[in-house]
Amino acid sequence: MRSYLAEFFGTFWLVFGGCGSALFAASISELGIGYAGVAIAFGLSVLTMAYAVGHISGGHFNPAVSIGLWMGGRFSRKELFPYILAQITGAILAAAILFIIYSGTKGNIIDPSVAGAFAANGYGELSPHGYGVIAAFVTEFILTAFFLIIIMGATTKGANTKFAGVAIGLALTLIHLISIPITNTSVNPARSISQAILAGGNYPFQLWLFCLAPITGAITGGLIYKLVLEKE
Repeated sequence: MRSYLAEFFGTFWLVFGGCGSALFAASISELGIGYAGVAIAFGLSVLTMAYAVGHISGGHFNPAVSIGLWMGGRFSRKELFPYILAQITGAILAAAILFIIYSGTKGNIIDPSVAGAFAANGYGELSPHGYGVIAAFVTEFILTAFFLIIIMGATTKGANTKFAGVAIGLALTLIHLISIPITNTSVNPARSISQAILAGGNYPFQLWLFCLAPITGAITGGLIYKLVLEKE
């Protein structure tokens, strides 16, 4: 139970910290943190919780990561569903609280026709810079695959695992720096589901990509590390 709670709180903090920074701090005209600030916020969110609860649950905070680690031989199949349920639940609760806060001023109204509304992920007309479905899929697939390679490499025997959280947090920061303009960055189905539900419009109908691309990318990355890079 402790591991499930750790995943719940870790995913909650990831969504609350990352998406919260995008909602409240990125758009301020004078002092806004912009894309770079949001990327750092996501990286800091996963880095801090990796050290806070990673020793309890492994610090996945992402259904794609759990699935990729399972395919890479680092995680038990029987734990997959409870982990994913905890992650999605934590993400949705964080999004709901963000919605309450975001709605606390008259100027903040979610327009589901606007790209990046409520920090949701999208492609085509819902991409921050108009990138199409193929570009979005390839981006999410490649970045999640490398995220798994980094996670598995940083936590393997023989690596300096004391700094694994730093490597993983910086990797997520880099991932966001690359892909915020393309998809608003997912690489995490729980994060995408939580925001799309509250953003509404066509965002829920685009969730297939932000579930399929990260999961298949994570599976690919996990298998590459296991079969090609793992020491025998």
